[in-house]
Amino acid sequence: MDNTLKFTDSHEWVRDNGDGTATVGISDHAQQMLGDVVFVDLPEIDDEIDAGDNFSLVESVKAASDIYAPVTGIVIEVNEDLEDSPELINEEPYEGGWIARVKLSAPDELDDLKDAEEYLNSIDDDE
Repeated sequence: MDNTLKFTDSHEWVRDNGDGTATVGISDHAQQMLGDVVFVDLPEIDDEIDAGDNFSLVESVKAASDIYAPVTGIVIEVNEDLEDSPELINEEPYEGGWIARVKLSAPDELDDLKDAEEYLNSIDDDE
């Protein structure tokens, strides 16, 4: 797994892009629990999001699941590919299946998130 990723307890991931922005999506574990993704409600460009707030929705054949912002910032880009191909979240959750890019308002929030090893250990504990 990519060691540049950080994770939330609610299974979102964030990648620090190193330029004051971060890319956000849902974890491989989350997409497996959801099943086949059929729709993604993307946030709007310039939306202000706060860490912990609901900012997106992913619908699968099993359920609809709110997606919570792992960081505080402003949405600067959304993954429009998901509009026509929501299954990218299932196929490549850490690459083509990203949801949004955010200009970070509080980069130190990244320090509060789990690294890949901590996250994997936490989901192993749940099973």
